[in-house]
Amino acid sequence: MAKLLAAGKGNADMIWNVDAGWLFMAVATVGGISYMLALLLESSIGREGFGPFGNAALITAGFFLAIYAANHQGIRIGELKHALMIGLGGSFLLLLFVLAVRGVWARL
Repeated sequence: MAKLLAAGKGNADMIWNVDAGWLFMAVATVGGISYMLALLLESSIGREGFGPFGNAALITAGFFLAIYAANHQGIRIGELKHALMIGLGGSFLLLLFVLAVRGVWARL
């Protein structure tokens, strides 16, 4: 865990140091998995959500925004399991935040 939080100026281990093709495949993979998850969440969330495509877009955006935010703060993410932990946490935090704001807005 100490290696995960080691801040540094070098970008040698940053996750964004990938080719455009790999980044496209990563977005496509995360998008596909998040769509399947959004289909399952649709039965639980129902009308309170944004539909399967909207929920999948939020999950995918939260995944990559969390990794980008961690990299921007200087957290080195050199291993896939660390990127998955940070990305999953960010995706569900974004989905929770947006659904909570929508729920509060609907009840005002």
